Amino acid sequence: MKLLIHGRNLELTPALREYTKAKLEKAIHHFEEMVQEADVHLSVAKNPRVPQQTAEVTVFANGTVIRAQERSQNLYASIDLVANKLCRQLRKYKERHTDHHHSNGHSASPTPATEKILEEKSIDSSLLEGKEAQLPTPGIRRKYFPMPLMTIEQARHQLDLIDHDFYVFKDIDSQQLQVIYKRNHGGYGVIQAKS
Repeated sequence: MKLLIHGRNLELTPALREYTKAKLEKAIHHFEEMVQEADVHLSVAKNPRVPQQTAEVTVFANGTVIRAQERSQNLYASIDLVANKLCRQLRKYKERHTDHHHSNGHSASPTPATEKILEEKSIDSSLLEGKEAQLPTPGIRRKYFPMPLMTIEQARHQLDLIDHDFYVFKDIDSQQLQVIYKRNHGGYGVIQAKS
């Protein structure tokens, strides 16, 4: 598996890089045949009054993008949480793509509680100490990705896997771009061009 680790507003130390690699390899261990590449972004909030440290992982599994993101006051805890979330999402993806009728007595291992993870790995020193907040230069980030034709139900499934509020797709019937999104009060909505 190809693993890319990026840091924003923090120095990627060898210890942090190793910890991230170990946690993700453990989370992906049972799904290695599906996962070709993982992209990790670690960041520290620029505002010192908001001690949020984020770990975001994007995994490319059999042509499907699976994304997980977690925030906490401790970067190591964020890495633990995102690794657990990614493992659950990969398990969910694999279960949907396998035949359930042929597995006898298979059950998943329990996920450890957040408190237990935080107790095991605590950090004594501050990751913000000696850092100065800087505003980024404004710009537009472009993303390019293949857009195969799919049904609304397939797009909803993809939306659940990527952990975003919306998903852009090309409708199989109309051949037009559409956006499926999660509604605030539950359910989903679709935005499409008016004919």
